[in-house]
Amino acid sequence: MFNTLAAFAMLWASAFPAGDPITYEAAVAADPVVRESPASANGSVEAPGADLALSPEQAELMARDPDWSARASLYHAGGGGATGNDSLGCRPVPMRTLASDPRVIPRRTRVFIRETVGMRMPDGSLHDGYWYASDTGGAIRGERVDLYTGNGRGSMQPAMRFNQQRLTITNAGRFDGCPPAWNTASN
Repeated sequence: MFNTLAAFAMLWASAFPAGDPITYEAAVAADPVVRESPASANGSVEAPGADLALSPEQAELMARDPDWSARASLYHAGGGGATGNDSLGCRPVPMRTLASDPRVIPRRTRVFIRETVGMRMPDGSLHDGYWYASDTGGAIRGERVDLYTGNGRGSMQPAMRFNQQRLTITNAGRFDGCPPAWNTASN
């Protein structure tokens, strides 16, 4: 057994020689799946919701002090990402389902994340900022959230600029049942 492990270790070391660690930013920059979004390609950063006519509720939520501030990460279905249903037993809704520590942001909380307002979606529409805390995760502890982006690593592209960033989150009420589909979510 030891000889097998030693041989494997030698093979591994020859295939992947040790060197300086690669930063996360360098790994993302080298990844062909992750591309710069048109909005950030020219270096300009627009205010959240700049392209979107806000509803009175959205304007009020934008003006309010946030209820939480949390570091965000992204997750997706497939390739070792999310599989099956969320912690409520519902199918996760891309760009709507949020995983949180229920001691910080309780499940069934409808939240408003102002940084995501106006985010360009793959279909060309703009995100309205509403997310639904319907999932939890073993690594989600304290002031952290995971944003569900959809199926496959490519689904993460529209929200990649929020990965590992601190987001401002406002409580927008509660919801019953499962998170609504995209076309009815802001109602």
